[in-house]
Amino acid sequence: MKPEWRVWLAAELEKRPAAHGWAEDQRWTLARVATVIARRFHVRFSPAQTWRILHQMGFTAHVPKRRAAERDEDAVATWIGETWPRVERR
Repeated sequence: MKPEWRVWLAAELEKRPAAHGWAEDQRWTLARVATVIARRFHVRFSPAQTWRILHQMGFTAHVPKRRAAERDEDAVATWIGETWPRVERR
């Protein structure tokens, strides 16, 4: 992959998946990255090739924590600190 393509790709990945039509899930996958590259440069890369490119660009694999968007951290802390100890003793 050409160096100028990598600069463009890094900028596009910063825009998040919604900017490229994936509004339901805000995670980049290898298939999505390969699709973005193919749309712009008309070149298809396999998932392995796409991963190699991203790795060379300094990206790493991340698995997001599964948490509700509406999560109330104060309520969780209260539950862990007060409610759980009472329940656990039983």
